[in-house]
Amino acid sequence: MKGKVWLWVILALVVIVAGVVIWTGQGPKQAGGSQSVKFDPNIFVYVGAGDAETLDPSKAYDTASSEIIFQYYDNLIAYKEGSLDEFVPMLATEVPLVANGLISPDGKTYTFPIRKGVKFHNGAILTPEDVEYSFERNILADPTGGPMWMLIEPLFGVATIKDLACQIAGVDSFEEVDEAGLVATAKRVMDAIEVKGDNVVFHLHAPYPPFLSILARNSSWSVILNKEWMIANGAWDGKPETWIKWHDLPTEEQTLFDKAMGTGPYKQVEWDRSNSKHTMEAHADYWRGPAKIKTVIVNNGVTEFNTRKLMLQKGEADAIYVPVENSPQLEGMEGVTIIRNLPRLSNVCAIFNQEINAVDNEFVGSGKLDGNGIPPDFFSDINIRKAFCYAFDYESFIKEVVLGEASVPYGVIPLGLSDFFDTNGPRYEYNLEKATEYFKKAFNGEVWEKGFKLTLVWNIPNTTRKTACEILEHGIESINPKFQVEVQGMEWATMLPRRREGRLPMVFIGWLADFADPHNFVYPYLHSKGDFMAFTGEIGRKFAEAEFDELVNAGIKESDPAKRKAIYTELQKKSIELAPHLMLYDAYDRRAHRDWVKGYVFDPICPAFYDFYALSKSLDN
Repeated sequence: MKGKVWLWVILALVVIVAGVVIWTGQGPKQAGGSQSVKFDPNIFVYVGAGDAETLDPSKAYDTASSEIIFQYYDNLIAYKEGSLDEFVPMLATEVPLVANGLISPDGKTYTFPIRKGVKFHNGAILTPEDVEYSFERNILADPTGGPMWMLIEPLFGVATIKDLACQIAGVDSFEEVDEAGLVATAKRVMDAIEVKGDNVVFHLHAPYPPFLSILARNSSWSVILNKEWMIANGAWDGKPETWIKWHDLPTEEQTLFDKAMGTGPYKQVEWDRSNSKHTMEAHADYWRGPAKIKTVIVNNGVTEFNTRKLMLQKGEADAIYVPVENSPQLEGMEGVTIIRNLPRLSNVCAIFNQEINAVDNEFVGSGKLDGNGIPPDFFSDINIRKAFCYAFDYESFIKEVVLGEASVPYGVIPLGLSDFFDTNGPRYEYNLEKATEYFKKAFNGEVWEKGFKLTLVWNIPNTTRKTACEILEHGIESINPKFQVEVQGMEWATMLPRRREGRLPMVFIGWLADFADPHNFVYPYLHSKGDFMAFTGEIGRKFAEAEFDELVNAGIKESDPAKRKAIYTELQKKSIELAPHLMLYDAYDRRAHRDWVKGYVFDPICPAFYDFYALSKSLDN
C-alpha cells in the first residue's frame, strides 16, 4: 500500500503549466494585454456542471453533493497529507491505535477523545453527544441507495438498518417488524455508539480493517452534526421509540436536504437551486483558524464548456470543471495552470439493468423482443452482457476520447489498488467476432433473428459519456442491421429519478472511492446489497447473491494480505467472466485554474475538486 501511496504523491506533483500570469500595476491581463482580468483575493469562484442532489450526509452518495458537504463539516479524523493509510486528529484529539489503547486488542472497540471548544456555525460548542447523535441519526435514517451501509456493516454485520431490525425481531421482512422490534433496533444502534466522559466509543460487530478510513475526512456520511440544532429543525428527536418516523424519508423531506450546520471551515449562505449555485462564507470561529478566502461561490449550473472556458479566461472563474476531451482547448491560455494525469481512485462503467421497469418507458421501445424494443429481462442473459462488452472499442476510446488519461479495466477494482489483485488477469477487448458469437447465442438465437431497439442515456454535459454511448452504438449496429441503438442526453436532475425507478436499460456512471480499500469497489459493484447492484433489479440482485456475496464477505473479513489478494483476484476474474457491468475505464483526473490559485494539493479520493480551506489567491509567483 505505501509504495502505491507515494506513487500518487509523486504523480500529483507533476503539472503542466499552460501559461503564466501577465500583469501590470493595473492587475493581470488576458492574452494580448488588451483587457484586464478580474482578480479578487477574497472571493473564489468554481464553475462546474451538475448540481448536488441533497446536502443530507445520510443520503448524499454522489460527488456533486459530497463536494459541498465537504466544505461545511468536519470529521473525527483526517488522512495525513500524502497518505491513504495514515491519519491525523480532527474533531478527535487522538487517532485510535492498538498502541495507544484506543483500539481494543480484539479490534472491536474504538475510542475517540473529542476536542473541546470547537464551535458550530451557529456558535454552539461541540460535545461528545453531538458526535454520538450524528452517527445514530444517520444510521437510523439509512435512506435507500445511500452510503450508510459503510457504517452499518462494520458495526452490525449487516448491510441495512432494515436487515438489522429483521435480525433482532426474528422475521424475514421489515414489514413484519413490530413496535418492540423497532425500539430494540434503535437501542442496539445506541448501544453500539456511546458517550463515555469526553470520549465517544464505537463497538464493532467484528474487526474491520478499513474502519478508520470510513470515518476520515472525505467521508460525508461520517461528518459531525449539531444535535440541538437538528432537533430544533425537525430532525429525529433522539428517542428510540420515534426513529421510524425519520427512516428512509423522501430526499426533499429530510432536514438537511438543502441546509447545513457543521463545524467546517465554511458555512452556508445560500443554495440557489434554480441556478445550481452555492454561496458560502468563511467560518470566523473555525477551530483551525479562519480560511484565507472569505467567500466561495460554487456555480454548478454552467453546462456549456465554452462558457466555462471564457469565464476562466476572463478571470470570472478561478477554477472550472474540464472534461478530458476539452482540456486541449486550454493549452496556451495565458494565466492558466493545467494539472493532468491525476491518479484518482475511480472508474467508470455502464450498469446492465437486468429487470427494467418497462411501463410507459420510452427507452425500451415496444418492451418486447420483437425487433422494435427489448424485454425487461434483456440483460439477464449473460450472452447479451458479454456481447455488449466485446462491442466497445476500449483502446480507441482511451486514446482518442480521454486522451490517454485512463486504462482498460481488469474488473471492478481500479488499477490504483493493484496491490490487491493480480494484474495478469483477463480484460475485455474490442472484438466484434466474439460479440457476434454471443449475440447469436442470446435468447436461443431470437436476438439475432429478430433484432432489438433500445436507448442509451447519458447525463448532460458529460460528453465523454455521450461519446462512450456512441462508440457502443457504432459497435453494436455494425454487427447486425436489425440492431438499433439510440443515444439520448438528459439533464442530471431529470435522469436521477428515472435511474431510481429502474427505467434506464444501462446506467452510465462513475465510482469514486469512499475509502482506499478494494472492498469499497467490490461491495457496491458486486454485492447483492451494493449501491450499483441496486440498479440491476431484483433479477440482478439475486444473481449477485448467488455469484458474488460469499466472496465479497470473505474479503472484508480476511486479515491476511496474501489471502485477501487471492480473494480480490478471483472477484476481478469473475467480474469479467460474468459481466454484471460493462467496465469502461479506470479514470485519471485533471484540474484547471488560474495561476493565482495557491495551495492546491491533490487528494485521490476527495469528493471535492478543491478543498477551499487550503487555498489562497495571490499574484505573486
